[in-house]
Amino acid sequence: MEKLLKNLDWEKIKQFSSKYSYIISFIGLLTFATLINPRYLTYRNMSTLLLQASIKGIITLGMSLLIIAGMIDLSVGSIVALVAGLAVVVLNTTHSAWLMLGFSIVFGSLLGAINGLLVTKGKIAPFIVTLATMSAYRSIIVQLGQGGPFNVDANILQQFRLIAAGKVLGIPNLALIFAAITVIVAIIMAKTKFGRYVYAVGSNEQAARLTGINVDRVKILSFAITGLLCGVSAFLLSSRLTSITAPNAGQSFELDAIAAVAIGGIAMTGGRGVIAGSFLGALMLQMIEGILIAAKIPPFLNGLVKGIIIIFTVLLQRKKNNN
Repeated sequence: MEKLLKNLDWEKIKQFSSKYSYIISFIGLLTFATLINPRYLTYRNMSTLLLQASIKGIITLGMSLLIIAGMIDLSVGSIVALVAGLAVVVLNTTHSAWLMLGFSIVFGSLLGAINGLLVTKGKIAPFIVTLATMSAYRSIIVQLGQGGPFNVDANILQQFRLIAAGKVLGIPNLALIFAAITVIVAIIMAKTKFGRYVYAVGSNEQAARLTGINVDRVKILSFAITGLLCGVSAFLLSSRLTSITAPNAGQSFELDAIAAVAIGGIAMTGGRGVIAGSFLGALMLQMIEGILIAAKIPPFLNGLVKGIIIIFTVLLQRKKNNN
């Protein structure tokens, strides 16, 4: 055994564990959850996990893109609330889920693009811009709804609810949509020129400019895509809840998305990480919430746990970079 340990290439093992840390973390957390509940690793539980993580997970994909580009968006939860509330009005007026989806995508993209324009043309830090729009977007939808809920018309409620509640071959629609969008975003980031530009901007913005990359365009598109994904999440959230309460809808989604990105191994300083990590990060965050519930930890402490996760992950990333 001692001879075997000496012959191991520890440097390669270290590189492998660093590159695929999100997979190792997922397997470790899954093992821990299974030890707590031997019946945890079942088809039903796994499909439920995907279902519960789907709406926030889609937002996490957009947040991943921004963080890889060296930015952040604190307004995603408010975008979801604003889009969802108005999208319900569109649905009640037109009785068309397709028109509602189209509105959600276009309006979400527009709100994201506004963030991008303020960052690039206004020369304001993303943190400040999205902190401001987080408050502004939320205030708008609360004012429009006068603090009350946006309810789906009873005549179309059951049919509309099936979009989120339905299944295909026993797999929840939300899980399938989340997986499909993950694949699309992963292909964009890994196989397209835009994806390469996002990594370049996040790695070294000045160097990216010198190589001829239109940095402002990359940033605006990154925010717009994030807004688009928020629009899709808003549509799905409306279908799942059939009632959007403006002050609470999408609340803390930004913290959950950032935590999932961090758990998924994407460098919070930008330029490194893979979309698959964010996908597993969203699942791991949902698993952690489930473990906390099983351990009878008060739900009010969830924010504390997520905050600790973000800080701990960033500290590990910094230590890794220093080595």
